[in-house]
Amino acid sequence: MEGLASPIPRTVEDVFTDFKARRAGLIKALTTDVQKFYQQCDPDKENLCLYGLPSETWEVNLPVEEVPPELPEPALGINFARDGMQEKDWLSLVAVHSDSWLLAVAFYFGARFGFGKNERKRLFNMINDLPTVFEVVTGTVRKPKEQSATHNNSKSKSSGKQSRPSESQTKVVKPPPKEDEESGEEEEDDEQGAICGACGDNYGTDEFWICCDICERWFHGKCVKITPAKAEHIKQYKCPGCSSKRVRV
Repeated sequence: MEGLASPIPRTVEDVFTDFKARRAGLIKALTTDVQKFYQQCDPDKENLCLYGLPSETWEVNLPVEEVPPELPEPALGINFARDGMQEKDWLSLVAVHSDSWLLAVAFYFGARFGFGKNERKRLFNMINDLPTVFEVVTGTVRKPKEQSATHNNSKSKSSGKQSRPSESQTKVVKPPPKEDEESGEEEEDDEQGAICGACGDNYGTDEFWICCDICERWFHGKCVKITPAKAEHIKQYKCPGCSSKRVRV
């Protein structure tokens, strides 16, 4: 990973320039280079991460082995959910994690070089003026509200309505197996509040789910490539995240 190949940013302006360059690389991966990015995220490979580089380019690579890492690490294992979701939903999920990573890197530099309250606020405002990677990838960039609208007495009441993009849902024909009939009602209540640890969608009764025995998070079977038949032969299930964890000292 080439994240520190360029000079380390030390001022607010330097950090913002670094942020914009990494952001440009991530947007390129998820838009103009999307086919190349898709092919590199092979679910049969080990846990992969998407990195935005200061050179306005991107790379898909394994996480760094250095502990702790020189920079905050992106979301791990983005390739595992690729074939279990619609492509646009998968790209949206990667975009959300990319936004989180960009902020983490920017404010890591801010903490490292002792940015004060005013510097952190200025950095955030500069970043906040840009559309997020998610907004660019999904085309949901919101127009800023005009300041004069609050003082306009002839403001239309209907102007307050905002349309929200509908989230597509992938239907799965195989229902989840009932492991314990006696405690079925209690288990159902527990599952109803769950969200998939891979794609972030809510629990659905018409979908097959599996719970990690280590972190106790629920996953769509399709997102982690586990079928009901395969699940019957698993004594202890470990999700991709728990399977890849290394002992940290």
